[in-house]
Order: sequence, then structure tokens, then C-alpha cells
Amino acid sequence: MKKQAKPIGLTKDAGWQFGLRKTFPYSQKHLWDFMFSDQGLKVWLGELEEELDVKKEFSTKEGITGKVSVFTPYSHIRMSWKKNNWENNSTVQVRIIGDSFKATISFHHEKLLDNSQREEMNVYWNEKITEIEKALMT
Repeated sequence: MKKQAKPIGLTKDAGWQFGLRKTFPYSQKHLWDFMFSDQGLKVWLGELEEELDVKKEFSTKEGITGKVSVFTPYSHIRMSWKKNNWENNSTVQVRIIGDSFKATISFHHEKLLDNSQREEMNVYWNEKITEIEKALMT
């Protein structure tokens, strides 16, 4: 009997997940500084109601809420993340990987409810990476 293939994005332990990476011709430091500037945060996270801080809850004017669990400068941030119309909390990790010549922005979103939520995040993060690219060019 043939084993059924596991659907793309379904993990053994963390439910459904989605990941997206894009490499830019900017240094790791430049990308990090942009992503965590007021302008950068507004692009990928939303307009914050309060400052991001480890172990503190945050909310955005766009209806995203969460709590930062890990913040390692010039490396990554990990946080709980919930849209205002969701019943579940998920986890988002953003990494900046690279050197002084080029670097990659990586979004990893896990603990999604189902494939439908995964597809929603596929569209969402692809839109965000396009907005980041446009903002970096200005």
C-alpha cells in the first residue's frame, strides 16, 4: 500500500506553517536597521500602538496583536502573532541572514490552524515582501 503524501506546510508538531525568503543586494546591518526602523516596522508588522519589547504585548492599528519572546539584534525576532479576526495565536519568526554585501529576509510563520490560514499567510507575506522591496528602493 502506498503511503499518503503529507500536505505541503503541515508539520508533525507545529501545525501548519509558511515560510518565505528573499535576498536583497544590501548588507545584513542595512536590512536589519530598515526592518526595525519606524518605516520598516510599519511595512511588515503595522503601525505599532507601543514600542516592541521582549516579554511585552504589542498591538498595531491594523489589528495585529502579539508578544515578543526573542529579540536578538542583527539576527532574529520571534513573537506570537494574531490577526484581529483570528481565534488562534500563531508564531512568527523574522530573520535577517547575510553579510556586508547581500542579505536575506526570512519570514517563518507556524502554528497556523489549517491550509486555508496557510494560504492566507502566503498572500500576506508575499505582499509584505513586495512592499519591503519598494520601500528599500526609495
